[in-house]
Amino acid sequence: METVKVSKKYQVVIPEKLRREAGIKPGDKMVAVAKHGILHYIPVRPLRETKGMTPGLNTEGLRD
Repeated sequence: METVKVSKKYQVVIPEKLRREAGIKPGDKMVAVAKHGILHYIPVRPLRETKGMTPGLNTEGLRD
């Protein structure tokens, strides 16, 4: 788990380890979602890149 600090402009820096793990590069777009008081940032990827990304994912209750 990584800790980040929110700047006066409400910006945060994504730690290098997490950027590498998620494959996030400068200029990438992300979707921000708040669910049950938790912020989720999801990288926007072309549909072709997502195929097979989450084998065995349980989708039950995934959507509100």
